[in-house]
Amino acid sequence: MATNAPLSEFALFQNLPEELLEKVAKIGDEATFSQGDYIFREGDEADKLHFLLNGEIVLKVKLTSRPESITVSAVSQQYESFGWSGIVPPYHYTASAVCEADCKIMTIPGKGFLELLSENPEAGFLVMQRLTELVASRLRNSRQALLKTL
Repeated sequence: MATNAPLSEFALFQNLPEELLEKVAKIGDEATFSQGDYIFREGDEADKLHFLLNGEIVLKVKLTSRPESITVSAVSQQYESFGWSGIVPPYHYTASAVCEADCKIMTIPGKGFLELLSENPEAGFLVMQRLTELVASRLRNSRQALLKTL
């Protein structure tokens, strides 16, 4: 099922060729989740890239020193991406995504997305550069959250 979301407004997809965005939209899907639902769990096999259409999601990790998971980041901006592990080896989620409110998300199958990027290397480079920035941001957030638990 194709998504109706305006992909050109997603930070990850800005300034990409319209033809590529149309192909991405065709492989994208939309899903709804209720408050408290898990979109994915830490350690699960990752096969999708996710984008928030509306709602709020928290990313949580388990610590061996604590019985409860801690929140390391929040996803609350429309079109914000999460679940990048779906397109990065070894393809296992590094956190759990939990809905803080009812949510609507768009998912893109990782394998299909990577194939589209390999067919469009210039666009693929831009996407991966932006993804690297996202991963670095989440790493900083995680580090700050972990330091607060000490």
